[in-house]
Amino acid sequence: MEAGGDQSVRCSLARAGRIVVKVGSGVLVDAEQRLDTDRIGQLVKSMARLLAEGRQLVLVTSGAVAAGAPVMGLTGSAKTIPQLQACAAVGQNLLMSVYERLFSRLGRHTGQILLTRDDMNNRERYLNSRNALETLLASGILPVVNENDTVAVNEIKFGDNDHLSAQVAVLVQADLLLILSTVGGFYEQNHEGALEDGRLVPTVERITDWHFHHTRDTSDSASINRGGMRSKLLAIRKAADSGIPSLLVSGLDDGILETVLEGREVGTLFLPFKERLSARKHWILHSLQPQGRLVVDRGAARALTHKGKSLLSIGITAVEGKFHSGNPVRVMGPDGREIARGLSYYSSREVEAIRGRRSEEIRARLGYSYYDEVIHRDNLVLVK
Repeated sequence: MEAGGDQSVRCSLARAGRIVVKVGSGVLVDAEQRLDTDRIGQLVKSMARLLAEGRQLVLVTSGAVAAGAPVMGLTGSAKTIPQLQACAAVGQNLLMSVYERLFSRLGRHTGQILLTRDDMNNRERYLNSRNALETLLASGILPVVNENDTVAVNEIKFGDNDHLSAQVAVLVQADLLLILSTVGGFYEQNHEGALEDGRLVPTVERITDWHFHHTRDTSDSASINRGGMRSKLLAIRKAADSGIPSLLVSGLDDGILETVLEGREVGTLFLPFKERLSARKHWILHSLQPQGRLVVDRGAARALTHKGKSLLSIGITAVEGKFHSGNPVRVMGPDGREIARGLSYYSSREVEAIRGRRSEEIRARLGYSYYDEVIHRDNLVLVK
């Protein structure tokens, strides 16, 4: 991207009226993995200044487990899921009390919202979450969002707050997703594969396999950080699908929020996709967990990807997994690659009975017919 174009986008950030700020655990804790109230205080002051300018902010915060671990006597040790949940139960109160105390000193108040992936899967709860966020913003209250680690388990957790922040940014249709991390942006590896002295990439137009190649995430069971660079890239791509730019910067730098909103070149700016998904299709693609797979032939794949058609039973060659009517499924091309996701009108048992058959044969095969399509194009999203 040309430097002038990059600078114009960065300058436009100064006009961002609604911003989702995601702050990771590594930014909020000190070397002993305890909450760093001095750094949190500086962040709160910066956010209060932005609120005073008339901006609307949503804070997606990690740190509950880190806050609760010392109380539970588990600092620095590997933690089981029940231990993590217990740490979160203790730490969430401590973390929110810190935020509320610091913001109230500056004449602001906070409201807590805890979410799980299941809240995003259910359309009614998804919309209820959005309404709650909108009401808090309209009332001048700062929403503080975290994953509900106390009840979340593997099958329903976001896995880290990077993904949660992208979901929240889409929920409130933010102008910017600002990710505060312990790294200063996205770095390209040097010729020997090291990231430490690699080149900072100032702007990313579109996330590709090349960018994932330049991630070097490690798994550490004792670490308080659950999201790595790969997680951030996946989350940023979710925001980009909804037309939201993202900026990855170091949250360890004092005054970083003001620096960003002055349009200065810091961190890595990720541009949004030009082909913006509707809110419903974004929900289908990024919020729902697919329950099964439908494999289609070459003709059906071409009709979906090039002609914008619905998925008909005649083009389905195989059914994998068990799902019910209305469940989300993956649509796989004949080469085994995922080409789309959508909501199936029929269950896996029903699709197995009608696959390879024409639409007019559905009633004869099942004894009834819901629709002529297995997945209507309005409920189907292409996977880029």
